[in-house]
Amino acid sequence: MKIKDGFMLSGVAGSYVVVPVGAVQADFTGMITLNPVGAFLWGKLEKETTRDELLKSVLSQYDTDEKTAAQDIDRYLEKLRKNGLLEE
Repeated sequence: MKIKDGFMLSGVAGSYVVVPVGAVQADFTGMITLNPVGAFLWGKLEKETTRDELLKSVLSQYDTDEKTAAQDIDRYLEKLRKNGLLEE
């Protein structure tokens, strides 16, 4: 799975936003605000990856337990799916 083409992550002063670029702008107006972990996951999803790879990355980068990380990743991925941002 990976993020669909046509979206760009931008970070300024600890704030992260995703904006549509190119042809996607006609169908997706507005922007998405992400926290640092969301931005970290977005960066991983810019290239083809799996849920398990995301989980391993989060566990190596952040001080959290596997159950909490897995639940948070699942919620994050579901939001991306619902908004049509994820290619599977």
